[in-house]
Formats: sequence, C-alpha cells, structure tokens
Amino acid sequence: MKDFLNTANKKHLVKPHSKMTLKIKLIFLITLLITGMFLILGLLINYLFTNTLEESMGEQALNVAESVAHIPELIQAFEDEDPASTIQPIASDIREATGAEFIVVGNKEEIRYSHPNHSQIGKKMVGEDNHRALALGESYVSTALGSLGQSLRGKVPVLSNNGEIIGVVSVGFLAKDVENVIQAHSKEIWLVLIIIGLIGIIGATFVSNYIKRILFGLEPEEISHLLLQKETILQSTHEGIIAVNQKGTITLINASAQKLLFDAESIHYIGTQISDVLPESQLPEVLKDGQSQFNREMQVRSVSILVNRVPIYYENMLIGAVATFRDKTEMETLTMELTRVKQYAEALRAQTHEFSNKLSIIFGLLQLKHTKEAIEFIKKESNLQQEWIRIVIEKISDPLLSALILGKLNQASERQISLSIHPDSQLTAHMSDRKREALLTALGNVIDNAMDAVQLKIRTERKISIFFTDLGDDVLIEVDDSGSGVSLDDMEEIFRQGFSTKKGYHRGVGLALSKQIISEVNGDIFLEETDLGGACFVITIPKLED
Repeated sequence: MKDFLNTANKKHLVKPHSKMTLKIKLIFLITLLITGMFLILGLLINYLFTNTLEESMGEQALNVAESVAHIPELIQAFEDEDPASTIQPIASDIREATGAEFIVVGNKEEIRYSHPNHSQIGKKMVGEDNHRALALGESYVSTALGSLGQSLRGKVPVLSNNGEIIGVVSVGFLAKDVENVIQAHSKEIWLVLIIIGLIGIIGATFVSNYIKRILFGLEPEEISHLLLQKETILQSTHEGIIAVNQKGTITLINASAQKLLFDAESIHYIGTQISDVLPESQLPEVLKDGQSQFNREMQVRSVSILVNRVPIYYENMLIGAVATFRDKTEMETLTMELTRVKQYAEALRAQTHEFSNKLSIIFGLLQLKHTKEAIEFIKKESNLQQEWIRIVIEKISDPLLSALILGKLNQASERQISLSIHPDSQLTAHMSDRKREALLTALGNVIDNAMDAVQLKIRTERKISIFFTDLGDDVLIEVDDSGSGVSLDDMEEIFRQGFSTKKGYHRGVGLALSKQIISEVNGDIFLEETDLGGACFVITIPKLED
C-alpha cells in the first residue's frame, strides 16, 4: 500500500511547492510550543518562588524580632544606665544562631542599643520605617535602605512590663542575600526546565517521524491535493459507492449512489447507520464474516442492482467495508444493443458469404463456357432474393424488423436450413421504439436458438417456420423448429439466467434476456405445442401504448 501511494505520488501527483517538510514543521512547532510553555512556566515559577521566599524570610525576620522583643533580660536592660552592654551580646548571639544579617534594638527615640557594627551603637536608626512600631505598637515586615544597604526587615515593638512601648526590635536580611538565594534556586529551576524541554524536542522528533510514517511519507499539501483528486474521481464515477466503518456507520457515499439508491443527492447520509437507510445492503454481513461478495443482485425501489461488497482491512484488522452498485437495467440495455448488433453482423456476414459462394459458382460456369447455365443460375437466385424481399416488404411494415427477417433468411440459407414464413403472416401495426427494440432482441435470440437446435439434424430435416400477426390486441410471433425440443423438466428453467441445454461457457443469457425485456413492455414469451416436432416459442406484445 505504501509503495503504491509513493509511486502514485511520483508519477501522477503534481507536488505543491513547500519550503518546509512536514517533519521539520512538526519539530519546529512542537519545539516552539514546548519552549513557550516552559518559558511561561519558568517565569511563573520564578515569580512565585521569589514572592514565597521573600514572604518566608520576612516571616522569619518577624518571628525572630518577636522572640527578641519578649526576652525579659532585654526588656529589663532598657532601665539600665548602659542598655547596650546587656542588649548587644543578646542580639549578637541570636543573630549568629538564626543567620539574620542584623538584629538592631533601639529605644523610643530610635537610638541603637545593638548593631552588627559596634560603631553604629548609640546612633539613630535609619530607614524611617519605625513609626508604626513605636507609635502604633504594630508588628510588621518592611523593606528599606539602612546602614548596611537595602534589606528586608521584621519590626516588633518592645513593651515594658506595664505594656508601654519603650523601644523597637528590627531583624533583617539584606536584599542582595535574598536575591542570591533566589538566583541559586532559579538556576536549578531553569536547568530542570531546559532538560525537560530537550526531552520534549526529542519526543517531538519521534512524534513527527511517526506521523510522517502513518501518512505514507506525504506532505500536508500533497494529502490535500490527493484528497481533492480522489474526491473528484469518486464523485464523477458512474457506479455508486458506499463505505462503512466497523460499526456499520456510513463514512463515504458518492452522488451516483445517492441518486441510484435513494433518488436524492441533497440529503446527507454520512454518519448514519447503513442498516437504517439501506437494510438490503448486506454490508453488516460482510463486516461480520469478512468475506467478499461479487455480482450479487438486489432490489431497491423496484430497480435491479448488481452489487460488489468487499471488506476493508488495515494491518490484518477489519476496519470497514465498501460496496459498489451498478444499475442492472443499464447493463441489460447495453447487452441488448450488443446482441442486436451481433445479429445484424451475423446476418450481413452470412449474406456476404452466401453471395461470395454464388459469385464463385457464376465465375466457374463462365470459365467453363456454360453461359446459359450461368444466366439461369443468376435468374434463379435473383428471383429467390426478390421473392424474399417481396414477402418481407408485403407482410412487415417495420423496416428494422424486415431487415432482421431478411438477414435471418440469408443466414439460414447459408447454414442449409429451410426458414419459411407462414403465408398468412401479416405485421403492419405501429409499435413504439421501446417495444420494437424488445421485439427485435427477443425474435433474433429465438431464431438463433432455433437454428442451433436444427443444426444437428440432417439437411432435409432442418426446418424453421415463422408466423406473425397483429389481428388481435397483441402482436404475436411464433417460431417453430424441427429440433430436439425442450423436455418437461427444463420447461420451468428455460428462461432462467444461466440455464442452458447447450454445452460450453457463457450460456443461458439469450432467452433470459428476451424474457426480461419482453416483460418490461408488458409482453410475454412462452412455449407451446409444436407442429415441426421441436420447440415452438411464442412472443406476444400488446399493441396499445402503456
């Protein structure tokens, strides 16, 4: 299948120009998608991580400040003459234990009692962010520029034993330290995202290869171009086509099928169950047993249709079925036309062969100087031909029927068969083209069968008699022969398609076809008693138009 599609593309498909192959497009688009997603994800994670870390360190600073502000020794030291001598060691020990950048304790006038830099003790606190703690007694986290630089600080008021605000504790982490932590973790995050992105790109390569493989190596432009071609071919096909999936749902139907089976081209049947819209399709049976069916006949709206049903397999798995439909009437009409042409050709061939033989006889007589005998032979044959033509013209008004009878007379003469027309025969009624076509086909087949039937007899017993009349309401034609006849056992089967008493292949068509086309014009063809000892076929066609 893959080789076939590739060959079809190379030989019959004009490739649209494309700068990038499907594989490159897929890799590029998937890579772009993955990169975009991970870039957004990385920025979001970095943002959330930064905020979380800042909040966490702020909470940590605030908790340390809360702990320091509630140390009794520190509160008591505010009443000493030299509070810094007590508070500085306490703050330094806690700072080293917690990892804080600084722990600054100040009084209500913001004079420092502790600071990592001893030279700053006794000086006023900077940052201008102590108001809420000293004036309002709030505990909070702030960011401000202090003596050590930009920092994240936790501010907690120091309360005396009677609840008065006597100072403030400020615990902080430098902003640059926070940024260093963020950058260190961000590198890890981005590294992980880059590794995942590379894995995604490798996966995109495998996905593109897989998609390319299941598309038989075709590019999207080629697929659309090929689909357009196939759809045009499908819809322009004279035969009806219906395809179903393994569930029996119609997945494809062309215009010919809709017109032939449903007599409607505007209704959409794709997506409906085949058993609901066409129960006689037998496609569910094909889906069930997986067996093909060829040249099966079915009736739809009183129309005979020939159907081929074939299962669809993919990698040894049944995935659906397709059926093609042909109007049997059209095929039979074509067969009828071919049969009549064949009859005319046979008649002309017989007439040509017979006259060739007669010319040879005349030529031989003239060479032998038997001029008198040659003249008599010419007069005899001329009189015979004239008599045949006179009889046919007098008794049959239709020129096509006359030509057929005359051709059969010549053909019978060549085969040394006595073909006679009953003297009381007369056929002057006008028939429609449809009835005349049916009569020509049926009569030609019946006379041919009669000739075949008497051919095995000795020359003197090869007799066929034709009688036709239109005196009643019907045109009636009898063809009687001296052949072996039809047995009682074969009487009911003689008009069945495929049945024949003759040996060989491709038999059993002529009489079945004749029976059908005569029935279509409300006529009939049947057997009755014979006068010559063989078979007598009777053809009747009503004269009145339908």
